[in-house]
Amino acid sequence: MGPHAFRWVLHVDLDQFLVAVELLRRPELAGKPVIVGGRGDPTERAVVSTASYEARKFGVGSGMPLRIAARKVPDAIILPVDQEAYLEASGHVMDTLRGLGLVVEVLGWDEAFLGCDADDPEAVAHRVQEAVLAATELHTSVGIGDNKIRAKIATGFGKPAGVFRLTAENWFEVMGERLTIDLWGVGSKVSKRLAAHGVTTVAELAAADGDVLVGEFGPRMGAWYGDLGRGHGSAVVDDAPWVARGHSRETTYQQNLTTPEQVEAALRELVTQVHADTVAEDRPVFRMGLKVRYAPFFTQSYSKKLPAPTRSLDDLTTAVLALAEGMEPGREVRLLGVRAEMVMPDGGDPVERTPVRGRI
Repeated sequence: MGPHAFRWVLHVDLDQFLVAVELLRRPELAGKPVIVGGRGDPTERAVVSTASYEARKFGVGSGMPLRIAARKVPDAIILPVDQEAYLEASGHVMDTLRGLGLVVEVLGWDEAFLGCDADDPEAVAHRVQEAVLAATELHTSVGIGDNKIRAKIATGFGKPAGVFRLTAENWFEVMGERLTIDLWGVGSKVSKRLAAHGVTTVAELAAADGDVLVGEFGPRMGAWYGDLGRGHGSAVVDDAPWVARGHSRETTYQQNLTTPEQVEAALRELVTQVHADTVAEDRPVFRMGLKVRYAPFFTQSYSKKLPAPTRSLDDLTTAVLALAEGMEPGREVRLLGVRAEMVMPDGGDPVERTPVRGRI
């Protein structure tokens, strides 16, 4: 069908997805604090991928170091990531959604947008939940919105296993007094920059002076944040197959890298892995990125557009090693990541971005 604007957008989100898949294999763990992350060993450097609701009550969340999560919940069951199992379960869910005759735009392995013109979107949402549960034994939450922004945010109010509608009619009633960080697309950095201008709530963002936002974030993002405060966004759902813009590889090292030689060797290995990923898609690379996490936990990222799109491993390696020259000398490194952004299959010009350097 391709991109199409709908009367309603439904955001379908699988509840505690990775944990839920594990519970299907280990039903005896139901109701217990379960954490999925790394190789399941909290003594290793790894982060939480997903935590069960029982573990979240203790403050455990995605991205938290496993060792800290284990400290918060000493009796937690910590399981290793099983990517193949999750991909298989995700594919089954997405096939089930497509089987309902709805337009499905996949966002990731545990969420998707659905397009809907029905008079009763709640009935459609419940039908979706019932179909996914019957086919996969997995529970879903569904957000209903008059655009993608509102549908995505609505899902959070429906969790777990519920349905919630968020539209222009109740946007400010539901969201007005909430902090800006509660908006999809606003993180801690942006919320702090907004707060510096006296903008702390969604209602204040909606009423903020456009010139102030443009001055802080630039013309494109400044206008976007203003629209976000008002809940404005696209209602277009596109069922075209998702195409990766790039491939990333990163490694958290069990022992810090302490010498330039160790860093270079690690980067060469990561570039080789990323290059193989791009070769498998037969698409040239136009930009390379480098992510560095220094000990104890300070992260910087760098990126640079290449002189011309290339498929050469040597060119990619040279670009990454050049980016690495901007790393802070003498600091121990606990994580390195390399990203290659590829030319799109249709040959269209890739989206331009300003080279980035700063904290993540």
